Amino acid sequence: MRMRSIWAWCCRALCMVALAGHAVGTAAATADLPPAVQAALARARVPVEAIAVQVVDVGGRTPRLAHRVDASVNPASLMKLLTTYAALDLLGPAYTWSTPVYADGPVQDGVLQGNLYIKGSGDPRLVLERLWLLLRRVRQLGIVEVRGDIVLDRSAFSVPPADPGAFDGEPLRPYNVQPDALLVNYRVLALGFVPDAARGIARVVADPPLAGVAVDPAVPLDLMAPCGDWRAALKADFADPGRVAFHGAYNAACGEMTWQVAYVEPDTHAQRAVAGLWAELGGRLGGTVRDGVAPAGLAPLAVSTSPTLAEVVRDINKFSNNTMARQLFLTLGLAVGGQGSPQAAQAVVRRWMESRWGPVPEVVLDNGAGLSREARLTVRFLTRLLQAAWASPVMPELVASLPVSGLDGTLRRFGAGRGMAHLKTGSLRDVQGVAGYVLGASGRRYVLVAIVNHPNAPQARAAIEALIDWTARDQP
Repeated sequence: MRMRSIWAWCCRALCMVALAGHAVGTAAATADLPPAVQAALARARVPVEAIAVQVVDVGGRTPRLAHRVDASVNPASLMKLLTTYAALDLLGPAYTWSTPVYADGPVQDGVLQGNLYIKGSGDPRLVLERLWLLLRRVRQLGIVEVRGDIVLDRSAFSVPPADPGAFDGEPLRPYNVQPDALLVNYRVLALGFVPDAARGIARVVADPPLAGVAVDPAVPLDLMAPCGDWRAALKADFADPGRVAFHGAYNAACGEMTWQVAYVEPDTHAQRAVAGLWAELGGRLGGTVRDGVAPAGLAPLAVSTSPTLAEVVRDINKFSNNTMARQLFLTLGLAVGGQGSPQAAQAVVRRWMESRWGPVPEVVLDNGAGLSREARLTVRFLTRLLQAAWASPVMPELVASLPVSGLDGTLRRFGAGRGMAHLKTGSLRDVQGVAGYVLGASGRRYVLVAIVNHPNAPQARAAIEALIDWTARDQP
């Protein structure tokens, strides 16, 4: 009887030790934020309740730091990590987009007796140079004149009409460009300013050449003003789709600069760009450039093939390109779900998530780019995703796509963990965050996810940098 009592007492004692150990582990995981982080948040007037953080070994289960990991937060552009990882996994790093050109009539003495068709498939990188090469190839095939129309087939995507200024009232910002199955040069007009001090002007060059759009060829040069807000000093007028005018001056101290502007009439951008380039190449057109659908069964005259998905993902994550991310999101709907619509894309990505982690109601995808007030996830989910990505076959491509702290992309001006962190950034008016991988001084690599949702979030960058430094300095 006495032995039985002693045995029972030992069992209770062991259980208490185990529970105490679990409590210590939990306390360590949910300990207060590092002092430097708390101080930076205080200076930014951001309460600790506005930040969610997790730091854990890439293959570990017990976090070094965990704070509000299950809070529902807006991730801003950190949502691109989900879209790009899903795309790499579902489509493969070598996936490419094709933009074929068709003709529906014979070519006689350099004249195409019919229409020329350009069919889009959602290529995010159909930039000016590649469109020029595609049209040049048509000219090399002996087509000098198209007797009919040049028809642009944009039917691969089904995107509801949207106001490009609805998000923040800035319709001419390139990040507000809407997706398009035939997205030419990101639907952007690039305005270059080249100072000519001898003449007292800055020459203005525009790419791509948009048919029917006149751009003021020069603007007065201000030799006295410092290079401050030079865009505002130009007093540009974009209201007229047929004219880009400048009513101010260009600051000579700025040297040569380029201004990327979303074209004011986005639905006609591709038509104008194709017409302008075709004319520059010496091509003649009997009809017009218009939207339509390419007939089935035609053999392509020429095809423009995009860079690989691995290269596209690098552009998306390094520079947080919203337009390219939305194109990729819809491509998932088209290539995997059979329809290039937001609903199909959301369904594809949700099935992919659930096949790995089960139901994830905490994730609200919206447009897949993070340029959204509705998108939501938790730090715990994003940490799991990054750990899974680290153990996946596409890990090298995903990690290589992330900005390197202090060196390139959106982390170029970050001083923390220089060269030691590969992190995606995310920012909106009231969101600031990073997520990715940090190499510690000990040689261990960590997943770091930190997201601030607060009106003062833009001022919380110092706190984010302090977290990166704390994660990297992991030796006792």
